Amino acid sequence: MSYGISRRAFVKGSFWAAAGGALVWQGDGNPVPAQGEVNEAANPSRLAAKAGTLPKGKIGHLEISRLILGGNLLTHYTHSRDLKYVYSLAAHYNTDEKIMETLALAEAHGINCVCMHNPPHPMSVLRRYRQERGGKIRWIICPTAEVKPDLDEYRRQVEELVKDGCEAIYLWGVRADALAGEKKFDLMAKAVAVPRQEFGVPSGVGGHKLEVVKACEAHDVNPDFYIKTFHHSSYPSAKMDYDCSWCDNPEEVAEFMQTVKQPWIAFKVMAAGAIPPGNAFRHAFKNGADHILAGMFDFEVAEDERIAREALAAIENRKRPWRS
Repeated sequence: MSYGISRRAFVKGSFWAAAGGALVWQGDGNPVPAQGEVNEAANPSRLAAKAGTLPKGKIGHLEISRLILGGNLLTHYTHSRDLKYVYSLAAHYNTDEKIMETLALAEAHGINCVCMHNPPHPMSVLRRYRQERGGKIRWIICPTAEVKPDLDEYRRQVEELVKDGCEAIYLWGVRADALAGEKKFDLMAKAVAVPRQEFGVPSGVGGHKLEVVKACEAHDVNPDFYIKTFHHSSYPSAKMDYDCSWCDNPEEVAEFMQTVKQPWIAFKVMAAGAIPPGNAFRHAFKNGADHILAGMFDFEVAEDERIAREALAAIENRKRPWRS
């Protein structure tokens, strides 16, 4: 997430953005409408002219931008330490209309994929975006169904997602963490096989723990891609035991992922906003991630896309080969 404006300026800026006015910022932090400007999110033709600048890689048969739009801000599930009001703030700001504007901005800046889990209302907004706005952004979605031996509910959710137009499925990290911890490797492999073998879409595995990836590699789970947390620990709240850290062994993760041949989408790269995007994106790409997943408000999309392009262009001495 981006930095550099005060809380007071953010609140004022949100008011003007909600009113549909473009803003310029005065030296005192007060926003004023820019002369001759219009709301970009309401002007698809203007936005379309900016597309196509972000590098891409391949996951299965899908060409996916190196920067992927994260779903937490769209589902309003924000990790905000003990600042409980942030959940409500995100929900009030990211209305259905604002979510569709954000998706359009992402597409316009070459971000051609969104990745999230499947709560009913956010999924309905994704469907509306395609049906009402002609949106083309691709979906990588994880079903949240419990993975039981019969796989009935998991299979039903996969089928529903694919019918909706989901282009790739992955095993939710919460489920994969538990299955790996319980050593249910055969069940993991069966769950991963469902989207690919029964519905013909790429099928991946998510995880918060490196043990998930190690288990998949050791027990022939054979996903088409991984979605694994990855961030460094050089930020003040990293050592707090309060929903503040999602990758406690980044050096080990980077080293092990050098041996992994499947594409790797890194998530939580900004440690839920604790690490500035420039620092976070460079660290993830340089240390082996093929794609990064980043939650973005609409006003962050253009800057984060630029930062991602610059980070990719500046990479030197990357040890892990690009796997997508």
